[in-house]
Amino acid sequence: MQRTIRHRVLALTLLLAGMTSAHAALKVFACEPEWGALTKELAGEQASVYTATNALQDPHQIQARPSLMAAMRNADLLVCTGAELEVGWLPLLLRQSSNPALQNGKPGNFEAAAYVRKLEIPTRLDRADGDVHASGNPHIQTDPNNIALVALALSKRLTEVDPAHASAYQARLADFNTRWNQAMQRWTKAATPLKGVPIVVQHKGFPYLEQWLGLNQVAALEPKPGVEPSSAHLSDVLAQLQRHPAKLVIRAAYNEGRGSQWLADRAHIPVVVLPFTVGGSERAKDLFGLFDDTVDQLLKAAQ
Repeated sequence: MQRTIRHRVLALTLLLAGMTSAHAALKVFACEPEWGALTKELAGEQASVYTATNALQDPHQIQARPSLMAAMRNADLLVCTGAELEVGWLPLLLRQSSNPALQNGKPGNFEAAAYVRKLEIPTRLDRADGDVHASGNPHIQTDPNNIALVALALSKRLTEVDPAHASAYQARLADFNTRWNQAMQRWTKAATPLKGVPIVVQHKGFPYLEQWLGLNQVAALEPKPGVEPSSAHLSDVLAQLQRHPAKLVIRAAYNEGRGSQWLADRAHIPVVVLPFTVGGSERAKDLFGLFDDTVDQLLKAAQ
């Protein structure tokens, strides 16, 4: 009888401990896979991370599904790119979730792009120019230096919204920085042969990668950002490459590939399908794999 009572007490204790642990975990809503992965690096078991999109989805074009609404309604922290990348779907989720902690200006609303220097800031705003972002190109995650800057800011934000676990966040940031800085040195050294390599991009989603590695973009398949290329435009790009040859065509894993393959076949250059974010390839299972695969693919195609 006493043994049965002890077993019941133990089971109840474990159940309550599990409930307390689950309740204590910070609930994070990450808009893109790179920020979900970074949050996991910095928070570990202190956070439960829900990632709203995957690497095979265009982050500009996401539907505000009920599942996203439910996840946002219960979140303590929102981690997104910002810079208008999610302008087509995130504001609706914020309004309809009625979660005061995540609204603009609140500590629970974190925008990664606010902590890096943006490129391609437009001199004019006109929808006729395509999918132009007022504060600059939002695809900051393709430069590991930007990841380091965001990591520092995000760790501070985690501490702000969850001060009880401040020491854990600080320790994990220090560990991440050590591993990340070592990896960046390795990537930068390995990628030295890529400096000056002329490339064509399908979507202008790689200016930060280009700046980091010294790649030279000579053409873009999209006539305007977010506008699919016509046959006539592809022919114009092909003619342009006769004058200014490129060594490869780059597209993200989520991009439809017919246009880039059409050009590659006729210009006799390879197409490189970069993961673009975590999950975009078999190797890109985390942030380290993302850049391992990106650099290796570019080097192999440029040889």
